[in-house]
Amino acid sequence: MADSTLQIAVIGAGWAGCSAAVKLTQAGHTVCLLEASAHAGGRARRVDLQDYALDNGQHILLGAYRDSLALMRELGLHPEQLFKRLPLQMIYPPATDGMHFLASGWPAPLHLLMALWRARGLSREDKQALARFSTTARWMGWQLHQDCSVEELLVRFEQTPRLTELMWNPLCVAALNTPPALASAQVFLNVLRDSLGASRSASDMLLPVHDLGSLLPQAAIDYLDSRAAEIRLSCPVRQIQKSDDGKWTLHTGAGSVCLADQVVIATDSKNAARLLNPLTGPEFRSIPDYDYAAITTIYLQYGPEIRLERPMFALRELPERAHWGQFVFDRGQLHTEQAGLLAVVISAPTKTLELTHEELATQVALQLAESLQNPALQQPVWFQIITEKRATYLCRPNLNRPDNRSTVPGIYLAGDYTAGDYPATLEAAVRSGIAAAHLLIADAKKRIRN
Repeated sequence: MADSTLQIAVIGAGWAGCSAAVKLTQAGHTVCLLEASAHAGGRARRVDLQDYALDNGQHILLGAYRDSLALMRELGLHPEQLFKRLPLQMIYPPATDGMHFLASGWPAPLHLLMALWRARGLSREDKQALARFSTTARWMGWQLHQDCSVEELLVRFEQTPRLTELMWNPLCVAALNTPPALASAQVFLNVLRDSLGASRSASDMLLPVHDLGSLLPQAAIDYLDSRAAEIRLSCPVRQIQKSDDGKWTLHTGAGSVCLADQVVIATDSKNAARLLNPLTGPEFRSIPDYDYAAITTIYLQYGPEIRLERPMFALRELPERAHWGQFVFDRGQLHTEQAGLLAVVISAPTKTLELTHEELATQVALQLAESLQNPALQQPVWFQIITEKRATYLCRPNLNRPDNRSTVPGIYLAGDYTAGDYPATLEAAVRSGIAAAHLLIADAKKRIRN
């Protein structure tokens, strides 16, 4: 083993941990990947329900997710086979008095100008407001001098009530999983910069046609295994201690230990703080207590003859009518073996958390029947509801997000909560994992030179 080779422990096999472990292995270091659950993937993982390989939540990636897509290719995957690529769109069922906004195949920014000209369900005032928003944001470089809430930003940019309801609010909740009144305008602008303000392909929406585990986590595990990395699943880390010889000792729930020269903590923020804080004084604790929001996905199985006109529709969320769904996806158009299966997503749910699963499924099925004008949708064959109660942190303005290099020398942080442009997304997790790995590698080279 070369003197420059380090033994590195990566705690957490979510998308951030897998990304960090792959990059560290590529750099020639020896990696031990420890994961508390029995499967890799973290909060974006495969679940087996009703003889289906489903996901714990319906996800959308963007063509702008360059690091995620690049890492998939490095692992031998082919993104063009993993996703159904759709142009940027916000399309409601015709019966819901919504809007129809569909990006064209023209180069940017003509693809959005054409979409705006062709858009239905928007008045001239609405279209002028959307054009004004895009023009002003571009002129500002998508950058605010002082962060504020998305709600305040929309007022400042003089957005119409209808455009706010049908486009900006749903986009904000879907992207940040945070209500507009609480959401960071700067982070929202960062997302829009890489979608509305980017190239046509970067603005494309990518719907997975395979389960989330096969998009990256399993390929990463296979890669690490082929390069003799140690992988410990069902192995929670209880404590990290500094040994007398300068190494780190990781104590696991199974009673075993793992020795490492350096450590990457790639868990959620709560567990990262649990492991890191005992090693620091209170004045050095850099991981705040975040507020979290849930995401609920309702799977409804119908007969195989049920097929939507499009792979996805936006839905009007109308609490006064118990219409809670925000988007519906036709899984049969993504997976041929899942004909008749619909997935309805509710980001940042509040009142629905008080409902029983039976009540929520009944109300969502009725919403689908009314919105899509198909009475058969009132009676699914079966339903399954999955709620990730701590799906993402609330992405508030001026949120304190820690750096990848922790306050403890030799320990690095990776996760979607660390400092970066994006909210809690898969791309944010991958970028953070890669950034933590690059910092560790660079620090190791400096120590050798010195």
